[in-house]
Amino acid sequence: MLPTRLLLLACLLSLCPRSAAAGHPTGGRWIDLTHAFSSETIYWPTEPGFQFIRGPNGPTPKGYYYAANRFTTAEHGGTHLDAPRHFSEHGQTTDAIPLGRLIGPAAVVDVGAACQEDAAYEVTIDDLLAWEAAYQLQLVDRIVLLRTGWANRWPDRTAYLGTDQTGPGAVAALRFPGLAPMAARWLVEHRRVLAIGIDTASIDHGPSTHFGSHVTLCAANIPIFENVGPLIDLPATGATVIALPMKIAGGSGGPLRIVAQLPLLE
Repeated sequence: MLPTRLLLLACLLSLCPRSAAAGHPTGGRWIDLTHAFSSETIYWPTEPGFQFIRGPNGPTPKGYYYAANRFTTAEHGGTHLDAPRHFSEHGQTTDAIPLGRLIGPAAVVDVGAACQEDAAYEVTIDDLLAWEAAYQLQLVDRIVLLRTGWANRWPDRTAYLGTDQTGPGAVAALRFPGLAPMAARWLVEHRRVLAIGIDTASIDHGPSTHFGSHVTLCAANIPIFENVGPLIDLPATGATVIALPMKIAGGSGGPLRIVAQLPLLE
């Protein structure tokens, strides 16, 4: 007979998924959903943009190569997180968001056709219910990603924002899709989503002046991901999202690296 300890170890291993026990990944390939930060990175018209300052990179007198640079950026620009504090006085700051809200199964809601017809389209409750009906799932405990197709316009400011102008006066000219405030309220009141992301510059559509979706989602401590990269390779269900922002103490947001792992094909 096997010694008791060996028998116990054998039982534990039998309970592990085969791929995990063998050290193999449990999903398919990874996709980067992040726009790289550079001089072309799109920011809100009132922000100066990403500034990269190259250091004295090169060989050192001791013979090894050394590189060190500096950068300056607003919290909200490029692919980034809106922490709940962004639009809620008592909302969670960037460093206080639980990891469980930043990692989870994706629900990709494709509204690209409607957005091509109307550049200022607002995703409706009916759009969300149609996704649930099509896939026989509820938008509960999921990271909802709204696919408008706008990521394909990056980094053309005019095509992406509706204007290439900067400064406060340019805000009135913004034109891109977003989430309707009523749909945001429905998600908060009737679905327990982990987070929500969109491949445009804001969760509220370009013409918004009161930012109702921001206000509702942030008051419920739901993180928002904006300027997400192309979502075309993500299936409607089955992918896993990891969205980790720069951990800024007391921050209202920050640069975000968001990736997704596709489901493993059988």
